Parts: sequence; structure tokens; C-alpha cells
Amino acid sequence: MKKKLSFILCALIISLLIMGNTVTSLAATEANINAAINDTATYIQKTIKSPQVGTIGGEWLIIGLARSGYEVDASYYQAYYSNLEKYVKACDGVLSTKKYTDYSRVILALTAIGKDPTDVTGYNLLTPLGDYDKTIWQGINGPIYALIALDSGNYMVPVNTSAKTQSTRDMYVNKILSCQLADGGFAQSGTSADPDITAMALQALSKYQDKADVAKAIDKALTCLSNLQNNEGGFTDNGSSYLESLSQTIVALGELGIPMDDNRFVKNGNSLVDNLLKYYVKGSGFKHTLDSSVCDQMSTEQALYALVSVQRNINGENSLYDMSDAISISDDADLKAGDGLEGKNADIKSQPIINPGISFSDIVGEKFEVNKTAIEGLAERGIINGYSNDTFCPDKTMTRAEFAAIVVRALGLTPKANTIFSDVANSSWYAPYVGAANSYGIVKGITTNAFNPNGTITRQEAAVMLARAAKLCGMDTSMTTSAIRDLLAQFDDYVQVSNWAQESMAFCYKENILNQSDLEILPSAAITRGEIAQMLFNMLGEANLL
Repeated sequence: MKKKLSFILCALIISLLIMGNTVTSLAATEANINAAINDTATYIQKTIKSPQVGTIGGEWLIIGLARSGYEVDASYYQAYYSNLEKYVKACDGVLSTKKYTDYSRVILALTAIGKDPTDVTGYNLLTPLGDYDKTIWQGINGPIYALIALDSGNYMVPVNTSAKTQSTRDMYVNKILSCQLADGGFAQSGTSADPDITAMALQALSKYQDKADVAKAIDKALTCLSNLQNNEGGFTDNGSSYLESLSQTIVALGELGIPMDDNRFVKNGNSLVDNLLKYYVKGSGFKHTLDSSVCDQMSTEQALYALVSVQRNINGENSLYDMSDAISISDDADLKAGDGLEGKNADIKSQPIINPGISFSDIVGEKFEVNKTAIEGLAERGIINGYSNDTFCPDKTMTRAEFAAIVVRALGLTPKANTIFSDVANSSWYAPYVGAANSYGIVKGITTNAFNPNGTITRQEAAVMLARAAKLCGMDTSMTTSAIRDLLAQFDDYVQVSNWAQESMAFCYKENILNQSDLEILPSAAITRGEIAQMLFNMLGEANLL
């Protein structure tokens, strides 16, 4: 009997030691979380110099940064707000006639930085959420994010006098509950639970747990999510593991006050956070799928605010979407975006938004979403056009004449033809753009009197031309020989960069006009429309012209 008791006592001690080790592991995870947040926040600010209105490079990154403990200069948030004001003015306060989640997303970002969504250049962005029918038009996402947005600042449901059906919080709650599937989850369509939508529904319902029917629905949805989780702590669809489901589930648990080590969401010792950090690439953000070779901007932004949700939970702070403790930014007029830099050429001016909300069907998916914000940002300002109303053709190459046109438009220069190049007819559409770009020293000919307007542009040629444009914008493009060598030598093919392009290429990497996380420079490769849009957008951001 004594031996048996001794055995039980030893087993108990071993169990306690194991539990102690688990606590130590969680502490280590907390350090990893903070390190990943700080690194990702730094990367995002380097990558997105001028945050715009949009699902990528816009509100979600503002929310992630503003709700984190990371120190961000107020000018960054003011740049976003300034860009938002321009956007709202351009679309007369109508962010969308169909997707009312656009209003909810912007309300969340404004609340996160302490700005008033009821008065953005005179427009009340809460008002549309008072229209029940239009808010739910796009499906369950509409009521989900309407509730999250309204509750983030404890806003009253606005009275919408033009609405067919005036909304209430209870109506949105009941709409979400009515969409719960037999398996306990939620989906945009179909009869099987989608982990992303299920987690989002939980986020929206979290503030209503005191209602018996809501509490019951939450329990069923949590069980469903737990069952959907794989043995590595993540979520799998068609054989691939995706980051977004992890991010949304983490935020859902945070809103519900459920710790990350809840046994329902730890599989084989792997928590949701453990799995999320597998997608992390130091200095480059987060990947969309585990087997992806590149990071993804949308995934990076979602991962950031998910980790911030965890960080806030650990620190005993308000949840991600309980923004009663939101920061407040200055209204300092000196922080306005688009004013340009000191020393810029007086002829250069930022371009207003003239096509708010424009997008293209062929810039979606992991391959092209990296350039989506840039393409849309330039298209909204009329700087770059699509190949049709619906397509951009991001993989197509760009001619020298097309480049001259977009850079002249981007800098607000007056197109004016000259007679320097014999192969640029005055009657051609591009003659005024080539003339202006040449007159300001941005582009030169391939010979003294030939421009080769239909020739494609290589990556190193694009770097040289954009460096000239950057200098015109007031940026210091000069670099020492050692700095040039150090920047370029990190790439395996740096010796292939022509001597005449080395300084410009290094400058573009230094100023994040080009991405240093690229594996190769590929200096002689023809640059694509998507790539040149990204380079130009990055340069305009650095020059404070967005």
C-alpha cells in the first residue's frame, strides 16, 4: 500500500513538474509574441509608407499598430487620416453602395486612433450602418462587422432616415444567430462551417454573452472551431494550411476572454499562437500558407492584429476591439500627407483621388495581392490605367513610353512634347509625356536622338529613372561606394548590375522602393506593370506625395 502511495505521489510530482515546464514554455512564447509584433510593426511601416483606404495597406494595419504597444509616430496615423479625408471627399461620403463592411472597417480604424467617425470632412460614416437591409445585403459579413464597429466605440446605432428598415443591435445579433449551421459553425454560403466566418461571428457575438441564446450559440461555435482545428494547432483546407483562419480564431478567443492555452484549442501541445508563428519570417512579415516561399501583405496585417490581441490578453488590457482605451492622435496641420518634401521641384504636386474604390479582377490572389494596394492607389489617382475596365494585366511588361506617361502623371508635371527624339512623333499619344519626362531629366534616350518608345524597361532601368524622379522630389539619392556595395552584395546576382545603375539600384533598396527581402535583383529582366506600380507607389510614399 505504501509503495502504491509512493508511486502516486511520484506521479503527482512529475505531473506538477511538467505543468511547471508548460508555464515556462508559455512565458517563452510571450517573449516570441512581443518580438514578432515589434519586428512586424517595423516591417509594415517600412513597406507601407502612406497607408490608404483599403483592405490591404490600410485600416487593418492601422488597427494592428494602434492597438499594439509599439511606438508609432503620430505622423503615420495622421497620414492615413489625411488620405482618408481625401478619399471620402472624392466619393462624396459614399464608401460603397454594396459592401457596407467598408464603412465598418474604416470606423474601426478611426476609433483605434481616437478619431470621430461621425465627422470625416462633414460626413457621418456611422449612418449607413443604420440601414439594416443594405448592411446585410452582402451576407453574414455585413452584420458581423457592423456589430464589431458599433461596439468598438460603444456607438449608438445611427438613425438612417433613408433606410427602408432601421437597424438595431438586436436585429444584427439575431441575423447572425439565424445563420448558424447544424454543425455549430457559420459560413458565407453552403452547409459546412468556415473557420474564418465562424471566428468572425464569435467576435461579433462576444459582447452579448449575457443573452442565453447567444451564449448557447457561442458554445456550439467554439466546439465546432475546436473540431476543425488540426493536430498542429492550425486549420487546413484542401490539403493546405492557411494563416487567416488562425488569426480570426485567435481574435475571437481574445474577444471572448478565453486564454490561448485553453485545452479545447491546444492540439498535441500546439496552440493557435504556436501554429501562427510558423508562418512568420523575420524581417518580412507572414506567409499566407505554410508551403509558400514568399510573405503576403494581407496575411501579415492579419497576423499582426491577432498577435496584438494575444498581447493585450496577456497584459490584462482591453480586447482588440474594445477601444475605450484607444490612443489619440494630434490634429497638427504640419502632419498632412501629400505636401511633399522640402527641396522638391516647385512643379511637382501630389495627385488627388479621382476614381475612389477602383480595382481590377486580376489583382487578387497571393501572387498579385502584394501589389494590390499600389495598383489601386495609383489607379484611384488616374496615374496608371487598366487594360480594360476590369483588368490590369499586372504580369505584362511596360514600354518606355508608358513609363514616361505614368511618372509624369504621378508627379503632376505638365505634359509637353519636345523635338529631341526622331522616333517620337509629335502626333503620338506619348509625345507630351516623353517630352516632359526628358525635360525634367527623368528619362533619356538610348542614343542622342532615339528614345525607343516601344522598348520594354528592365528592372535596373526602372531603378535609374525612379531615382532621378526621387531626386526631383527632394530625396537625397547620393550614396557612398561602400554603402552601394553593402546593399547590393546581399543578392547573389549583384555583379550583374551595370555600373551605371548600381547607385540608383542601391538607393531604391535603401529607401524601400525595392524590397530587400527579394532573393535576386534580376537587373536585366523586363519589369512588369505590377512591379513598376509598386516601385512608383513606394517612391511617392517616401516623397510624401500620396
